[in-house]
Amino acid sequence: MGYPTLLACVTDLEKSKQLVRIDTECDPHLEIGAIQRRVYQAGGPALLFTRVRNCRFPMLGNLFGTINRTHYVFRDTLKAVRALIDLKAQPEEFFKHPFRSLRIPAATLHLRPRKVKTGPILQNVIKIGDLPQLQSWPQDGGAFITLPQVYTESLVDPGFRYSNLGMYRVQISGGQYSPDKEVGLHYQIHRGIGVHHTEAVERRKPLRVNIFVGGAPAMTLAAVMPLPEGMPEISFAGVLAGHRIPMISWPDHLPIYAEADFCITGTIHLHHLLPEGPFGDHLGYYSLSHDYPVLEVEHVYHRDGAIWPFTTVGRPPQEDTSFGTFIHELTGSLIPKVLPGVKAVHAVDAAGVHPLLLAIGSERYTPYQATRVPQEILTQANAILGQGQLSLAKYLWISSCQDNPQLDIHDVPAFFKHMLERVDWTRDLHFQTGTTMDTLDYSGSGLNRGSKVVIAAVGPKRRNLATQIPSDFKLPEGFKNPKVVLPGILVVESPSPLAGEGGRRPGEGEEFPLIIVVDDSEFTARTLNNFLWITFTRSNPAADIDGFGAFIENKHWGCRGPLVIDARRKFHHAPPLEMDPEIERRVDALGAPGGALHKII
Repeated sequence: MGYPTLLACVTDLEKSKQLVRIDTECDPHLEIGAIQRRVYQAGGPALLFTRVRNCRFPMLGNLFGTINRTHYVFRDTLKAVRALIDLKAQPEEFFKHPFRSLRIPAATLHLRPRKVKTGPILQNVIKIGDLPQLQSWPQDGGAFITLPQVYTESLVDPGFRYSNLGMYRVQISGGQYSPDKEVGLHYQIHRGIGVHHTEAVERRKPLRVNIFVGGAPAMTLAAVMPLPEGMPEISFAGVLAGHRIPMISWPDHLPIYAEADFCITGTIHLHHLLPEGPFGDHLGYYSLSHDYPVLEVEHVYHRDGAIWPFTTVGRPPQEDTSFGTFIHELTGSLIPKVLPGVKAVHAVDAAGVHPLLLAIGSERYTPYQATRVPQEILTQANAILGQGQLSLAKYLWISSCQDNPQLDIHDVPAFFKHMLERVDWTRDLHFQTGTTMDTLDYSGSGLNRGSKVVIAAVGPKRRNLATQIPSDFKLPEGFKNPKVVLPGILVVESPSPLAGEGGRRPGEGEEFPLIIVVDDSEFTARTLNNFLWITFTRSNPAADIDGFGAFIENKHWGCRGPLVIDARRKFHHAPPLEMDPEIERRVDALGAPGGALHKII
């Protein structure tokens, strides 16, 4: 059941023709990352790079590049994992259908790691410089580990029960790091390692850290699971892997994952920070250089026949989209249990996940009233913004299930249409200013600082939405190229702040309740993903939302006409990711007749 090692997974995928070997020498500096992204976009196979320039280790990319392959990798244990999660969501189902839950007792036997005295991971010792030096984007600050499993334990309650296994990027070259002695450890806000680091700082003690790479694919997925605080990821990994995770126990040291392909051991000392980054990140921009903890390296181990798994990120969708889809499939049924009254939540991948959250709630406070207004869904919105990583949402649009029980939260155009037909901009905007924001989002007022807005709309349809620009439509000076991107949503270009007289203002009528001001309206309106990415990654609600007929009443901001979001690039925004033309030509050559990727890309 499950794969005990990464090699077992690679062997099986190759046998089932879901993996392709690339025997042409490829460079981990820009080229290998570009190849992986291109193959992902083509829906292609997993890739094993057998000849990595200046490195002895093969590299494995695109392992989770399709949701079907992700299902295949975990096919032996998926039903057991889903049964456990469904039991948590609906415990009464155990008594209604006990035979469906027969696999649960066996799965729970894998929750506790298995202590071992030694393992394959200790077979070889190398240096940081011997590892694959993957650099994904031209302006990256160096080479990074992009699929690390960073393991820490609580200083207050040591042991696996309060451990954390997280995927936090690790910079292994460049910057001010001492070669082979130091690596940078970047973790964002609201991550489990932060609790352990805080305990260490408060006790003025160093924090021991082990970084695993490879091993059972279940360990990689567990490292990205948004589990509640106090629920160890390593237990989830055991259930998903179909076996107890073997951990080598050493006195006065953190345990080491015995079947990992690589392991870096080290220590974070008090207040030892160095600039980390830049790094091309999953919002489609560079996260810039900032001070982050430094891991002082003690040992670097690898097993015989070690394989280096990696991914590259960038403007979504990318390979990590499969992670998000798979995680939602597993945990979506828990939402109503964790957030009473909330029917569904969708973190929109095309908008960078955290910038845009869609939700469907319930309005049950006053069923005796003929006309419903947002009440309970506001309570539910606050609950959503207080729940784990959902708290990083920047725009939260929430509707009521009573208005349309068939509304599909994953049908983004239908959801926006439903909302814009009902929203009342004088009533339905609720801001949080000067609050936390996703570390990777540079649209705010500073690192981790920005604002949020809840848009909560219920009730009957209020307006008809335009799908075409009226023949008498005119723009004031400074605006040009209006485009309808979705019903009721107009994008216009403007190089200057909203101003001007003459003609009908852009979207002044009810038929366009939402206007987006952009740098390039043709690009923004070309695809749904372009619209989502531009609008929600390039705006900070409190600073960039305006409207016609704006007013403040009892410190509540609203507008009587259309809402306007300024989604132009600002001087403080991070630069977007751009391909290296020469590297792209090299990738093209691999896809030409006779190339290793012919008929794949």
